[in-house]
Amino acid sequence: MTSTARAAYGAALLLLPQRLLRLGARPPLPDAALTVARVLGARHLMQAVVTAAAPTTRVVTAGAGVDALHASSQMGLAALSSRWRTVALADAAAAAVLIAAAGGTLRGRR
Repeated sequence: MTSTARAAYGAALLLLPQRLLRLGARPPLPDAALTVARVLGARHLMQAVVTAAAPTTRVVTAGAGVDALHASSQMGLAALSSRWRTVALADAAAAAVLIAAAGGTLRGRR
């Protein structure tokens, strides 16, 4: 389930970055922001594929680590930029949900 949700989120970021960013950022949206959203979407899609193909403890843990780094970077962005604060906090929250889901997956293996 986590891979499916991650893939859906990644596809939305990749295919509809303007719609998602407009939910929390003031227009106009710079091209660089759309590019960053698409790159993040591609990363989520790749991570979903890898995790679904090899849902080992190592892969799930590494994915959670990547999500933790991303959440940290988004918290930094939220602290530094009022323009991007809402988007950054929403993305950090999404990363936190994915980290929690990974934790649940790992706990279920014990």
